[in-house]
Amino acid sequence: MNFLRTLRRTVGAALVAGLAFAAPAQAQSALNDILSNGVLKVGTTGDWNPMSVRDPATEGYKGYDIDVMTELAKDLEVELEFVPTDWKTLVNGIVAGKYHMTGSASISPSRMKVAGYSSPYISVQILPFTTTDKAGRFTTWESLNQPDVKVATTLGTSFEKMVRDWFPNADIKVVEAPARGYQEVIAGRSDVFITSNIEGATLVQKFPQVTRVDVESPAKPTPIAMILPQADQVWINYVNSWIKLKQEKGFFDATAKKWGLQ
Repeated sequence: MNFLRTLRRTVGAALVAGLAFAAPAQAQSALNDILSNGVLKVGTTGDWNPMSVRDPATEGYKGYDIDVMTELAKDLEVELEFVPTDWKTLVNGIVAGKYHMTGSASISPSRMKVAGYSSPYISVQILPFTTTDKAGRFTTWESLNQPDVKVATTLGTSFEKMVRDWFPNADIKVVEAPARGYQEVIAGRSDVFITSNIEGATLVQKFPQVTRVDVESPAKPTPIAMILPQADQVWINYVNSWIKLKQEKGFFDATAKKWGLQ
């Protein structure tokens, strides 16, 4: 009898130990990491005016995204660290844990396969742009989808996929950051680029030779959000609640107005 009791205890202990070993350890949320280390790390490209613009002289950043992230860090009561990245590695940086979140990015199915998103807080329209000397060639979206039209785009951006989907007949020229598609058009190596109405307006102001193609209508609005770790629901919930709170307090509207987005 003593032997059987001992055997049952031994087998029971072994089963408990085995279950404990088999149970996966729960990953720590980015929120815990931010609060314990006192630093919010944000990946940003610094090349999307007026969302995030990097000053090469000071290596600092300014823009709509920068104001939003500064406010988030202030409410978290932590320091803010911007991690330089580019569009082709933006999502990879989240997956690899190089930063806790990104600045504004368009929501796309390909990104959603490996990363999570916050709630959207702004949307943009997509429009084509060219130079004034070529403006007469293009009047419709279909006029861009021709074999003799060179459409420039930047590798890894959501615009790259749009260009490939929308203009299968065009001659697509893909450049890699820090080069940008609009630079190819300004230099005369390409005819057209597409971008958001937000960036497009700043480029028209900065470069007199850049003009919007007078198409029949803009492409449908694209929602913008922060990219977050896909499985970190604790951090996603915090960010979404913060966005909702700041929307109700008028912070996002005021920041958008400051940067000419309204």
